[in-house]
Amino acid sequence: MTKPRIGLLGIMQELYDDMIPGITEHQNRYAHAVANRLADVADFVVGDPVRDRDDAERTMRKFQNDDLDGVLVTMLTYGPAMRVARLLSENRLPVLLANIQPEPQVTAAWDMADMTYNQGIHGAQDTANAMVRAGRRFAVLTDDWKSDRFREDVARWARAARAVTAWRSLKIGVFGYAMNQMGDIRVDENALVRSLGPQIDFLAPGDLFREMQTVPAEDIAKLRAGEDDRFEIDPRLSDEERDDHARMQLAIQRMLDERGYRAYSTHFDAIGEDGRFARLPLAAASALMAEGYGYGAEGDALAAAMVYAGHQLIGDGHFTEMYAMDFPSDSILMSHMGEGNYAIARTDRPVRLIKRSLGIGRLADPPTFLFQYRPGPATLASLVSLGGERFRLVVAEGENLDSAELPALEMPYGQFRPASGLRACMNAWLANGGTHHMVMNLGHHAADWRDFCLLAGIEFVTV
Repeated sequence: MTKPRIGLLGIMQELYDDMIPGITEHQNRYAHAVANRLADVADFVVGDPVRDRDDAERTMRKFQNDDLDGVLVTMLTYGPAMRVARLLSENRLPVLLANIQPEPQVTAAWDMADMTYNQGIHGAQDTANAMVRAGRRFAVLTDDWKSDRFREDVARWARAARAVTAWRSLKIGVFGYAMNQMGDIRVDENALVRSLGPQIDFLAPGDLFREMQTVPAEDIAKLRAGEDDRFEIDPRLSDEERDDHARMQLAIQRMLDERGYRAYSTHFDAIGEDGRFARLPLAAASALMAEGYGYGAEGDALAAAMVYAGHQLIGDGHFTEMYAMDFPSDSILMSHMGEGNYAIARTDRPVRLIKRSLGIGRLADPPTFLFQYRPGPATLASLVSLGGERFRLVVAEGENLDSAELPALEMPYGQFRPASGLRACMNAWLANGGTHHMVMNLGHHAADWRDFCLLAGIEFVTV
C-alpha cells in the first residue's frame, strides 16, 4: 500500500500583509511544518497560501490535475469563506477541514501578531458553514496539530480518502451472471455508478476460455514454482490439475489488468454451464485477493467492491460469509466455498493447496487453498443496497478465536466472536439488512469504515 497523496490548502487573506509585514511567508512556513509533522502518514502537496479567490482556484486546479487522494483545508489566519465556497462545493476530492492553529495555548506574551497568526477558528466556522449550505460532505478535526492523536486521526482520514477516491473509479468484472434468486447481492448498476462510483460490467466466460489458450507454458511453470516455495502442496494434486488452475488464474488476471478491472466475481453456474471449463477457479480467487484484487463469489459485485475497498482502506481484504453459529463460544463460523485471502492466515500452520471434491458446478475437483484465520482482533463490513442511491454499511468488530481445527472442512475458515456478543450482533445485523457476503480485515477498524462512509456518502451502522 502506498501512502495517500494529500493537498494542503492553507487559507488567509492579503489585508494582513500591510498590518504584519512578512505574515504570508511566516504562515507558509507553518503550513509546511504541519505537512512535515504528518509526513509519515501521507505525502503532502502544500499549496501556496491562499489570499484571494484567484489563489484558491489556481491551487485547487493544481490539486485536481495532480490526481491527489484528498484535500486538507486549514486556516492560516482568518479568511472569508465566500472566496472558496464555490470551488469547495464543486471539488471532487474528499475534504478534511482541520481546525488547528500554530500555538496550542494562549499566553500573556501574545501580541497582536500572535493573535492574528492563531485566529483561524472563526475562518474555519465560516468555511464549514459555506460547505454545509452547499450540501458538501466533509470531515472535521479539531486538535493540537503537534499531538499524536491529531496525526493518527489525519492518518485514518487520509486512508479513507485514498480508498474512496480509488473506489469512485473502480471497475468490477462479473464473469457470466449473478446467482439466480439470491436477493441481497442485487444492486441497480446505474444507481451504484451514479452515487458511489464503482462500475459493474458483465464479461463473457468465453473470453476467459480463449484467454486461457494463450497463457505461455513458462508462466504456468513460474506460478507453480512460486506455490511450491510458499505453500504445502497436496501430493494428490496432478500436474494437469495444477496446470489448469494456474492457467485460469493467469488468464483472469490478464483480463482484469488489460481491461482495467481491480475487482471481479465468478459464479459457479456461469462457469459450470459454459461447457468448456474443467473446474472452478477457487484457488485463483484466493491468490488474486492476496495480490490486492477485490473478489465476490456468485456474481456478487457489491462484495467484490467491498473487498477492494478493504484492501485500499486497511490492507488484506478477505471475502467471507457467516456459515453457522456456535453458541457455547459466542462465535460464528466464517467460511465460503473455497475462496479466501491467505494473507490473513494464521502463521503457525502452513497454508495448504489441496485436492478436494466439490459437487457444486458439476465439474472436476478444484484445487483449493486451505487455512485458518489468524487469531486476534477482526472487523466485518457488509454493503447493503437500500434501493435507488441509498446504501448502508453494516460493521461488526470482534475477534477471530484461536479455535480448534475442523479436519473435515476443506476451505478457509475461522470463528469470529462479535464484541457485542453473538445474539446482539446478529439481531442488529439482520435488522439493518446486513448481507450474507462481506469483507473481513484483521484488527479493529470500525473508525476507518466510519470515515470511509462519511466521505463516500454511505449510511454507517455498527452492530
